[in-house]
Amino acid sequence: MPQQKQFKVLLIGDSCTDEYVYGTCERLNPEAPVPILKYNRKETTDGMAMNVRKNLMSFGMKVYVLTNEEPITKTRYIDERSNQHILRVDDEGTCEPMKYKIPFDELSAYHKFPHETPPKDWYDALVISDYDKGFLNVQQICELVGWFEGPIFIDSKKTVLPTQGCFVKINQTEKKLLNGDYNNLIVTKGAGGADYDGVNYPAEKTKIVDVVGAGDTFLAALVYFHLLYGKIEEAIPFANKAAAIAVQNFGTYVLTEEDVQDLRD
Repeated sequence: MPQQKQFKVLLIGDSCTDEYVYGTCERLNPEAPVPILKYNRKETTDGMAMNVRKNLMSFGMKVYVLTNEEPITKTRYIDERSNQHILRVDDEGTCEPMKYKIPFDELSAYHKFPHETPPKDWYDALVISDYDKGFLNVQQICELVGWFEGPIFIDSKKTVLPTQGCFVKINQTEKKLLNGDYNNLIVTKGAGGADYDGVNYPAEKTKIVDVVGAGDTFLAALVYFHLLYGKIEEAIPFANKAAAIAVQNFGTYVLTEEDVQDLRD
């Protein structure tokens, strides 16, 4: 294992609040053929880009964030006895576009940055976690790729993305919708592992409990181990292992210190 340092990451993308409403389903609604959920409890956590941030931080990285200030909430209703996901309700409102022009001249006013914003060469990597809610557009993403000098990782639901100068992590469904020819794709395939540059990297065999947030965990591990080893081919197997840990847990999962130690070992 190479000597470790505290990597510094600039993370840009849309974020949300993930709510989980847990209850029990014991009967059907007499008014409609749907189950009645008897409320037990509610849990709230950070989602989307902020889940990526938490997983990056679990590797000991220092993360600075540009994200939307407008609230986005995803509420999932879960039957605790079966862990059955019954319903998801999204309250997205209006996500205002990122207001800073690229190249960035002044970021210190943004509430999630420190009072003095470091220059771009202070960061070891740029990570774009784009759920296509309106915070970033294609032009801004392309400008960010041209602006940053260092490894760039993009996870996006857009159908047009940069074709060079970065690594683009998408899933199989997103790949089918992608327009253009790309040679920088890392395609995650669930139990089928991940494909990159004509090579398949097998997934860890495990029992899948919930896939929510597994892509965020994959992305965080991919960034960390690429910075650690300097080769994407060495990072992908670790990212597969991290995603396998995430899917064994219910809800939006953040890697623990023990998880990270197991990955490093």
